[in-house]
Amino acid sequence: MATAVTANRAELIAIANSVASEKMIDRGIVIEAMEDAIQRAARARYGAENDIRAKLDPNTGDLRLWRVVEVVEAVDDYFKQVDLKGAQKLQKDAKVGDFIVDPLPPIEFGRIAAQAAKQVIFQKVRDAERERQFEEFKDRMGEIITGVVKRVEFGHVVVDLGRAEGVIRRDQQIPREVVRVNDRIRSLILNVRRENRGPQIFLSRAHPDFMKKLFAQEVPEIYDGIIEIKAAARDPGSRAKIGVISHDSSIDPVGACVGMKGSRVQAVVQEMQGEKIDIIPWSEDTATFVVNALQPASVSRVVIDEEEDRIEVVVPDDQLSLAIGRRGQNVRLASQLTAKAIDILTEADASEKRQREFVERSEMFQNELDVDETLAQLLVAEGFGALEEVAYVDLAELASIEGFDDDLGQELQSRAQEALDRREQANREERKALGVEDALAGMPYMTEAMLVTLGKAGIKTLDDLADLATDELVEKKRQEPRRRAEDAPKRPEHKGGVLAEYGLTDEQGNEIIMAARAHWFEDEPAAEGEAAEGEEA
Repeated sequence: MATAVTANRAELIAIANSVASEKMIDRGIVIEAMEDAIQRAARARYGAENDIRAKLDPNTGDLRLWRVVEVVEAVDDYFKQVDLKGAQKLQKDAKVGDFIVDPLPPIEFGRIAAQAAKQVIFQKVRDAERERQFEEFKDRMGEIITGVVKRVEFGHVVVDLGRAEGVIRRDQQIPREVVRVNDRIRSLILNVRRENRGPQIFLSRAHPDFMKKLFAQEVPEIYDGIIEIKAAARDPGSRAKIGVISHDSSIDPVGACVGMKGSRVQAVVQEMQGEKIDIIPWSEDTATFVVNALQPASVSRVVIDEEEDRIEVVVPDDQLSLAIGRRGQNVRLASQLTAKAIDILTEADASEKRQREFVERSEMFQNELDVDETLAQLLVAEGFGALEEVAYVDLAELASIEGFDDDLGQELQSRAQEALDRREQANREERKALGVEDALAGMPYMTEAMLVTLGKAGIKTLDDLADLATDELVEKKRQEPRRRAEDAPKRPEHKGGVLAEYGLTDEQGNEIIMAARAHWFEDEPAAEGEAAEGEEA
């Protein structure tokens, strides 16, 4: 009998050691799982109402079982309480209020109890293994890791990473890449997060950072920080662009990334399944960087619209197709690389656009300022494009125009201010007709034109405005880079916030919304005061 007990003890410790080693988790967690399983089995044997504890010695395998009971004067719960007389039989110095230990004999595990205990241990070990995987990989996001393809499920590739599994979702794979079971594959650890079925390790071969990390492995200067990849854009499996800069003037960043006879860049291209890579010198000057990003097309002129956060690029007529690229690929990647919306125009298009804008602005000045065509065209030619510019510019600047004097400048400014007043009055009347509250006019940065726009969007009260988020109010309209209609299907246009066209910043939008919400907090003390008066009455 003693031999059997010893064997059972040794077997328990051996099982704990084996599981801890195989799953690479702390041995103490396995011992704790076994104790929990034994406790559950004992409760099933002696009654679930009992507070039963189990202790397994991690060295000898000795198992102790006991029941915890409270010493009371009058017993209400016979499972968890004992009177003073009964308690003193177990522990001589017991007194009312103490918790004492009532030893229990070892139990024999039946088939059902053993199965239940096995499930408890498996679950505890599985939870510990998941936690270990999460802790191991949570700080490795952004690293490149090599694994073996385990299986392909519904287009998603499951990769064995040795001590865990990762998944490359369909949208993070390189298009047309053939992946087979047991293939070795490199990928970027994109994200690690806890989920109900355990930690999910999401991998990617399509993310721009995957290309950056591959270059860091192939180009020692990037790894050492001498050369920096400032921006990257990819059309996975087809083409990519990277912007590089050297912090050492004696090292050419493009040449270092290309390598001797293209050896370095070819190593990256092969890993990315033949994806063509344009290596571009990065520049702080936006115009220069845009010109570089549109390579191999040549650019005639770059016009930057800082308010709209857009760039207009003029190219020779014979360079249009090259600048746009197949299905708009070249301009799309250049736009992603520079984080700017890019419009591609030919010389003829640019000339036509300038002429159209010249005529529109001339007609606006003729109508609003009541001046002849020559004077209106002269204002446009001098760079004036809006009534506000004429109304609030320094008088000396107007008077310095050839053929103008101080009297004419003052007259033009007076007429421009009158025209702006007429616009404001018209907008005010339209705003009132739309039913927009006067309280909205007191919000910071708000003009009558903005109030009309809010009214047309159904925002007519302080509460309507206060319910908006900042991006719903001022987020800028996002547009796709301009390209020919046949080059790519049209995507739904992102309309931006309600007041996107007025160029308000996020800080200004937030200030407007907080001002609109101010009355909510003013009402709270009043409501509390009314409640207190009601209680006194």
